[in-house]
Amino acid sequence: MRLTVHVHPGSRRGDVGGDFDGALVVRVRARAVDGAASDETLRAVADAFGVSPSMVDLIHGRRSRTKILEVRGDEPSLRTRLAELRAIGD
Repeated sequence: MRLTVHVHPGSRRGDVGGDFDGALVVRVRARAVDGAASDETLRAVADAFGVSPSMVDLIHGRRSRTKILEVRGDEPSLRTRLAELRAIGD
């Protein structure tokens, strides 16, 4: 499943949830230095979706707050979890 995320690097707490212009919000504690925030984003998304970090790939946006990820796994379960995560904060 392709997924657009909006990353907030340097956040006080790391979490996944909410919606920003159609993108899933990912807050990471790492700063945007040497790809640390992107790496933490991949791990956070994997954890939120209950998949191994090796099942999440960065497709586009390594140096951008808006990233496109590919999450591999059971498609219906991933879509259900995505809906749950987007609803956080509503």
